[in-house]
Amino acid sequence: MSILSNHGTIERNSILLVVLILIVVSIGGIVELAPLFYLESTIETVRGMRPYTPLELAGRNIYIREGCYNCHSQMIRPFRDENERYGHYSLAAESMYDRPFQWGSKRTGPDLARVGGRYSDEWHVAHMVNPRSVVPESIMPGYPFLANTPLGYRDIADHLQANATLGVPYDSAMIENAAADLRAQANPDADGAEDMQARYPKAQARAFDGNPSDVTELDALVAYLQMLGTLVDFDVYEPTAGDNER
Repeated sequence: MSILSNHGTIERNSILLVVLILIVVSIGGIVELAPLFYLESTIETVRGMRPYTPLELAGRNIYIREGCYNCHSQMIRPFRDENERYGHYSLAAESMYDRPFQWGSKRTGPDLARVGGRYSDEWHVAHMVNPRSVVPESIMPGYPFLANTPLGYRDIADHLQANATLGVPYDSAMIENAAADLRAQANPDADGAEDMQARYPKAQARAFDGNPSDVTELDALVAYLQMLGTLVDFDVYEPTAGDNER
């Protein structure tokens, strides 16, 4: 009561006001941060999550390079209208291997968190070459050059190693076979497709751009888009307080 009755004195004394503000902010910070030190992990364990394949990781790099995140988010909020349009709300675990995450803050185009499997590879290829050929009202620019640009992946093993240093669970076999796994995923007739799929469950192996003879940047980008939101089986996913793995 003494503070409330003398608020005028506090407001006129800048040093006292700053001290009191710092005390209040410190208490709030302790209340927010202290529980985190007692949690084993702030990210729930969700069955099905895995690191990106080398081809998907290369496609994600192209997605970032071309600025796709400026118009497309990858985070479905827990609201009824978003769930009905895009699907199950996004889980923290779905972004646990993203460096950086692609949640986004603007939706000039639709959210892409669950775009995987929603359209065919042919649709994605046509959409990238000429967006208005499949979405007449689209204002998205075309990226036809991706189909004619060979994918550079000589350093893909180093990229996996860098991610492993940051905590992404790439093991030695994944890093050693990175280039071979990338080629195998883009060409279903190549040797090693089965080994690649064993290392990366649910990985899809095919000529994503329709041309199995070359590995292009469009191969990588479509492979990345086609896996978004497909790793977690939400038909059996049940978040619980005690065991989050379902």
